[in-house]
Amino acid sequence: MGQRGEVFSTKFVTNDRTYFFNVKENYRGDMYLNVVESKVTADEGRFIRQSIIVYPEDLGEFLRELQKSVDFMKLNADKRKPKSEQ
Repeated sequence: MGQRGEVFSTKFVTNDRTYFFNVKENYRGDMYLNVVESKVTADEGRFIRQSIIVYPEDLGEFLRELQKSVDFMKLNADKRKPKSEQ
């Protein structure tokens, strides 16, 4: 790569949030994933940004645990809604 900083980026936008998936490279040439959530605050034009960094050696376990959480949410989505919404 030889380039420092962002080497790949993709995003998706919802009604009130934007999620960025950025692959970055540090000064040694090591890559990592930076996941960012950005949303508009009540103050017009201001954003709240939160991020996590996942290193390559942790990606497999990170994805496994993420998938477990997604599977749990899918299985329990209807159970958590109030009866009026079911």
